[in-house]
Amino acid sequence: MSWLPSRLWEEAYGTSFVVQSAMEVARKALVAVAVLGAGAGVGSILFALVTPGELQKQSMLQEMPERDSRHRDEAVRTTELVMATLKDAAATKENVAWRRNWTVSGDGRSA
Repeated sequence: MSWLPSRLWEEAYGTSFVVQSAMEVARKALVAVAVLGAGAGVGSILFALVTPGELQKQSMLQEMPERDSRHRDEAVRTTELVMATLKDAAATKENVAWRRNWTVSGDGRSA
């Protein structure tokens, strides 16, 4: 019906085409805002349901591997080995990162 001149449109429908199209744009905008608001609301509710409570957070922190004494001892031992390797590398004149054959260690034995 948009092919009708605006005067005929007004006579046929009682409102001007401009007012009707503005109302349609406003309706579409309100629908878009309602859909986005509903999505944000559902997302917020799901986030609130999924996040753990304070007691659950505390129990999760207690179960972390860093709290385990065996894991801490292993990490300390690994750090000691890395530092010893770096100290050995700093004490020698040869380039310890470059080796012609990586399958043979520096003392002639196979790796």
